Amino acid sequence: MNQDFDLQCYGCNSAEFIVQIQGCITYQLSGANMVVAGLMSDAQEEMAMGAVERARQTLNRAKLILGEIMDGNLETMRGN
Repeated sequence: MNQDFDLQCYGCNSAEFIVQIQGCITYQLSGANMVVAGLMSDAQEEMAMGAVERARQTLNRAKLILGEIMDGNLETMRGN
């Protein structure tokens, strides 16, 4: 992906973000579904604070993870 697109859409580099997700404790213990749920909660808080652009990027990051789940690149449940 184009770095400018990534910054506009996600607020970060999408490939680096996925690598970070794979290293986070939530993913390692609970899987990608819980990471998505956490990002959606973050977006709700951002909207409540009036940070609409940041909330949009957070929701796009959640959708990015869902796409990785659907492509079989991230596990939905871990530790079971």
